[in-house]
Amino acid sequence: MRNKQQNGMAPDERGRMTHVVERNIEALLERKKQEDKARKTQDKVADSITRFAGSMAYVYIHLVLYSVWVIWNLGWLGLKPFDESFVVLGMIASVEAIFLSTFVLISQNRMSAQADKRAELDLQVSLLSEHEITQLIKLVRAIAAKMDIAESHNPEIDELAKNVAPEKVLDKVEEKQEEMEKS
Repeated sequence: MRNKQQNGMAPDERGRMTHVVERNIEALLERKKQEDKARKTQDKVADSITRFAGSMAYVYIHLVLYSVWVIWNLGWLGLKPFDESFVVLGMIASVEAIFLSTFVLISQNRMSAQADKRAELDLQVSLLSEHEITQLIKLVRAIAAKMDIAESHNPEIDELAKNVAPEKVLDKVEEKQEEMEKS
């Protein structure tokens, strides 16, 4: 454990992360809390129903209810059947499926919008990182050239020192995908 601390690795022996990591975790949790608070009541209801419908409790409740319904209407309990052809059961199951699929779609649409926002943020952070790294390469290369280090003349560094235009990269990816689809 002491070796990790000496190597400057986080978390330390008391489980603490670096200040920046702690700050980022707190910022992300605060953002999630704000987004949850800002959600509309209808979204909260749809998410609650979707969460419950995806649970084993939901499965067990339906297993019991449908089993009792079927056993009752088969006459095995000695009670008068109320849905001998199971038409009512089929209608209830169909209506339930319609509503459940709607709730699931509402939740998925909201989650998709969140995923799009996160992907956009990730792209922005990546672009910023790429720009910063490019600037660092230029700086380190200038220092290496001033110190007359041979590696500063490596042609590969010329490529790394160029700024990347993300729209050009996206165009190239789409072009390659189209070529692959044609062949």
